[in-house]
Amino acid sequence: MFLEPDAGAAPDAPLAARMRPRTLGEYAGQLHILGPGKLLRRAIESDRISSLILYGPPGTGKTTLAQVIAGATRAKFERLSGVESNVADIRRVIAGAAMRRAKSKTILFVDEIHRFNKAQQDVLLPEVESGLVRLIGATTQNPFFSVNSALLSRSQVFQLQPLSEAELADLMRRALDDAERGLGGRGIALEPDAAAHLARLSDGDARRCLNALEIAALTTPPGPAGSVLISLAAAEDSIQGKAVVYDGAGDDHYDTISAFIKSMRGGDPDAALYWLAKMLHAGEDIRFISRRIVICASEDIGMADSNALVVAMAAQQAVEFVGLPEANLILAHATVYLATAPKSNRCTVAIGKASQEVRDGRTLAVPAHLRDGHYKGSERLGHGKGYKYSHDFEGSYVPQAYLPEGRRYYEPTENGMEKRVGERLAHWRAIYEAAAKEA
Repeated sequence: MFLEPDAGAAPDAPLAARMRPRTLGEYAGQLHILGPGKLLRRAIESDRISSLILYGPPGTGKTTLAQVIAGATRAKFERLSGVESNVADIRRVIAGAAMRRAKSKTILFVDEIHRFNKAQQDVLLPEVESGLVRLIGATTQNPFFSVNSALLSRSQVFQLQPLSEAELADLMRRALDDAERGLGGRGIALEPDAAAHLARLSDGDARRCLNALEIAALTTPPGPAGSVLISLAAAEDSIQGKAVVYDGAGDDHYDTISAFIKSMRGGDPDAALYWLAKMLHAGEDIRFISRRIVICASEDIGMADSNALVVAMAAQQAVEFVGLPEANLILAHATVYLATAPKSNRCTVAIGKASQEVRDGRTLAVPAHLRDGHYKGSERLGHGKGYKYSHDFEGSYVPQAYLPEGRRYYEPTENGMEKRVGERLAHWRAIYEAAAKEA
């Protein structure tokens, strides 16, 4: 079995490096792709691995999985960094793979493959396609945005998920029991509350969890019997604040704002507040959040409660005026208002239909009676002739054609204030249709 030189971590390496799984049996989490009968597990066990892109947040086991695959398939493991490696490094690995091809397979692991530029990724294409190297790329960025489409088409993409608290707790138990690579045999115990705290604040990151456990173990003084008991207080000190994984320009940015908007649209103020709190904790631009609230007010609430747009615009201006941290209160106010408001997307649908007909259909001419009749000579052209001024009639309504073909785009719902709008509009349309029949 070939593995990179540092696969067996040094005794003074961090606990997470020492406890790195060596086989699929030791690997934690990712049962959606590695559980019994799952595609990736079957491919590994039958040595039918093609090139892979492993995509997921830090500490979910991307590098470890690549090493486990190399060990299980008895392949030479070559590692490059998307940050430090260049085309010459890639060509060196390719040359080595060509020399040993008759004797062994080569797995080329590229960490942070999204940092490779187009030229670097293009160098890999022929060798990946020919099978000279089996590429395993790891990235925290969505590969469908950050990796060349040509390379993606030659690879299978697997998304790794953050580990659950139960999986992290199991990893800590293993580390405390393992005398060879972990903390076993040293009389170290972990209080249940402390284990739960470390698992929760690690936020699915195995590396962060194990390293925090080691810090707690090394800094907790032994008791009278010489044993170490890691208390909740020690665990809190070892991990400090929770590090929210949030890339302000990547998936986390777009996925979280998507969840925020969909929660407001779906009428769940509690979920919307959670996603808002996550964005604020991670340092998201409050102007960006307030803009999305303004858009939601018209896109998803519209005529069902027109005050939603008033509240949203007031919040946008107040956020600019007040700034952080009190802007959090203003954004929360607007979020709850929009989430609990009656919903209608009929204005959104209506402008979409009208825009499509303008774009794809025959452009309609403005009827003569609606054209501007204020300039000299307009009367000779018949502009404005026959126009009826609405305010001269009872109820400020008079039936007359405003669109040549009588098309309809806006159809009100019965939600909130839009129900009254619908009743009014139905009344006007009935008057118009009666007048049209008489004509």
